[in-house]
Amino acid sequence: MKNNLKNLIRHLKAKKVSYGDVRYVHNTHQSISAKDQVVEAISQNDDMGVGIRVIIDGCWGFASTNGLSDDDLIKTANLAMKIARASAITKRESVRLADVKPFVDKYVTRIKEDPFLVPLDEKLGLLLEVNKILRANKAIQVAQSSLDFYRIRKIFASTEGALIEQEITESGGGYDATAVSGGEAQRRSFPSSHRGDYACAGYEFIRRMGLIENAERVAEEAAMLTKAKDCPVGDTTVIITGSQLALQVHESCGHPIELDRVLGTEISLAGGSFMTLDQLNKLKYGSKIVNIVADATIEGGLGTFGYDDEGVKACRTDIIKGGKHVGYLSSRETAPIINGSSNGCMRADGWNAIPLIRMTNINLEPGKWAFDDLIADTRKGILLDMNKTWSIDDRRLNFQFGTEAAWQIKNGKLGQMYKNPVYTGMTPEFWNSCDAVCSKKHWHIWGIPSCGKGEPMQTAHVAHGTAPARFNNISVGVSK
Repeated sequence: MKNNLKNLIRHLKAKKVSYGDVRYVHNTHQSISAKDQVVEAISQNDDMGVGIRVIIDGCWGFASTNGLSDDDLIKTANLAMKIARASAITKRESVRLADVKPFVDKYVTRIKEDPFLVPLDEKLGLLLEVNKILRANKAIQVAQSSLDFYRIRKIFASTEGALIEQEITESGGGYDATAVSGGEAQRRSFPSSHRGDYACAGYEFIRRMGLIENAERVAEEAAMLTKAKDCPVGDTTVIITGSQLALQVHESCGHPIELDRVLGTEISLAGGSFMTLDQLNKLKYGSKIVNIVADATIEGGLGTFGYDDEGVKACRTDIIKGGKHVGYLSSRETAPIINGSSNGCMRADGWNAIPLIRMTNINLEPGKWAFDDLIADTRKGILLDMNKTWSIDDRRLNFQFGTEAAWQIKNGKLGQMYKNPVYTGMTPEFWNSCDAVCSKKHWHIWGIPSCGKGEPMQTAHVAHGTAPARFNNISVGVSK
């Protein structure tokens, strides 16, 4: 395939395109799920093809094909060039790309155990054993569990001389238990909601998740929720656990720093951003202890890779530093607008999709607190755990999140459990109220394989490193 792409680059150069890149992608996805004591679904899909981008007369053209012969690729390249010329008819200004070093390199996710070589019977046995433990609690009426594995093979080549091969392996899964009692239904999940937790890793990640070890506790907590009191309503101190805080970071920081959203090119579907260009290096996004980075280099993160889909090397970028907004997620096309260089955030969810600015690992940096000490230091408040619902406006300013469970904090100790909690706020006020973040010991990178963006919709795999953190004067209520 590499030789085919080299031939294609030679063809684009002969046609004197201003710029061209070709991207071969082979995606493999294995998905396994079980409901109660029944295997619900088993699938493995393979998908491969080539996407071609060109710039002619200052405008983009894109075309893709799953035909991999030289003739198919040349035909598709010619179509991309035709589209670029047609686009130039309505051009307002020419595309300008930030300079980038054309790398020739290979990148492979470091794994210890290939998930695709682990016997299917072993994976199914794990899911069914988890479900068995969950259903042993008589209050549990539904137990669901799943595992997903991905392998993404890519070859990227450009007319500038880049030639990059990558092989990325991802593993993840989780489960939830729904308890029913007296007409009340409540759910608890593990290790996170919405199908669990994911990482760029092999099957060793599944083995150390503690799926079986935590199942009995998860079932018991679901049962307890059916008898718990509603969450109190009012303004109070809250401590938010890492898995919930990951989604908070995702929605209230990750999306509004996407530079295409800031510039308005995603506004018809995804919306815009309150973190506008005039706010860069000025906006007091959070308190001085709030430090958020975009880091595509950290080992194990679901947003970790060697190079993005423009051939830009993965890097670490400050986004919020000491509470101040100092950076965006950018592409080669958008970076010159802020007099910068691309920080490698352009990714597509397959060969037939145009790369978009996507989150990598958007991480809240750890603080200094031990979790037990943070609880002990809180005279009155509520501990909020694991996402259940979320809502945020199209500028990522006003939000409301519901969590699966909450616990009273009184005089430095955890008390009774509450059900149906929600909390609301405005993004800068919320992050400026943060006065404590737990330490590296409590920090974890939570993988989210279902971030949607674009028209047509694309799904990105991203992650967020977080530790429990405390926020003051937060409006808390109950979801009916």
